[in-house]
Amino acid sequence: MSTPEHHTRNKVVVIGGGYAGTLAANHLRMRADVDITLVNARPKFVERVRLHQYVAGTGEATVDYGTLLGEGVRLVVDSVTLIDTAARTVRLASGRALDYDYVIYAVGSTGAIPSSVPGAAEFAFDLAEFESAQRLRARLEESPPDAPVTVVGGGLTGIETAAELAEQGRAVTLVCGGTLAPSFGAPARRSVATWLSRHGVAVLEAAVVSEVLPDAVVFADGAVRAGALTIWAGGFGVPKLAAVSGLQTDALGRLLTDETLTSVDDDRVVAAGDAAAPSGRPLRMSCYAAGPLGAQAADTVLDRIGGTEPAVINVAFSGACVSLGRRTGIRQLARKDDTAVNVYVGGRVGAAIKEVTCNFAVSRIRREARRPGSVVWFKGGRRPEQQASAPRGVTSP
Repeated sequence: MSTPEHHTRNKVVVIGGGYAGTLAANHLRMRADVDITLVNARPKFVERVRLHQYVAGTGEATVDYGTLLGEGVRLVVDSVTLIDTAARTVRLASGRALDYDYVIYAVGSTGAIPSSVPGAAEFAFDLAEFESAQRLRARLEESPPDAPVTVVGGGLTGIETAAELAEQGRAVTLVCGGTLAPSFGAPARRSVATWLSRHGVAVLEAAVVSEVLPDAVVFADGAVRAGALTIWAGGFGVPKLAAVSGLQTDALGRLLTDETLTSVDDDRVVAAGDAAAPSGRPLRMSCYAAGPLGAQAADTVLDRIGGTEPAVINVAFSGACVSLGRRTGIRQLARKDDTAVNVYVGGRVGAAIKEVTCNFAVSRIRREARRPGSVVWFKGGRRPEQQASAPRGVTSP
């Protein structure tokens, strides 16, 4: 009488259901012997690149996970409080714990309202996450249409927010704290400035906010500008889960990894997206990079399960997009290393390219759900030499 054959299934917990984590979960289905659990704090997928539309009331920014996740991916709606690498469990806010063989750390990014600016945390709104965007949208709906709004941050998020609100007829001041659209080339920056000026946005490039009041902002030179509300779009932070779990991070809190996206502390923890810092040199926070990093993080896990050496990451950039209201946009072209060149596509064509880009970020997740392993991306970008790192924990079978 023959003994039954035993098959070991590999448990992979993906933490974070954004662009990187959702694609990673679908990509893991390339192996049939992987049990995949996706943990996300929200029951719906949030399109971060559309939050400025949601805030202005010109679009929605959530998608049902039922349309995104492939068969066999289990969604757990909960928050992760700790990755216990010794016990190989992920602890949840509900009190539950999930065992794992591998973790994909794809917690994404958050807003970054600085505590060093008095009043900013108390009185400014951000739109980096859905819940904060909901609060901001509600506040805008309560405000008179002619109530002045101050947007702090001259990057793409600040520009898109200011433009969306200006096109709705709002009186908007954009405080850059430096250069407007610093990641763009000079011709594209001029085009952005021209559009904002034509739509009544007061752009204060060099001004720096030193304090936020309930109805005004104070600048470093002592000047005061009144406003019904202040929106802070001055950068991003990341959740502190990695640091709380005793894993090494960079100064911002991103998980430190090698070039295969593997934690420098533990071979069974692999990172993807905005919260990953490969060799201490993270890629630009963007949905553009999140999808490829999610696929490559999943590949690293699959390679380790299969007993093969994971490949190093390989992502090249081609540029970035910014929307200026609903009818105009700019597609800034860039070299593979993400350095902008002095070439851009603007106007309605630029807006169409931005819309296609936003749709593509979601459609490739759906395609990966239907055909795991189908995702493709632009490759050949240069990466720095991997920095020396602490020895990783040794994995055991």
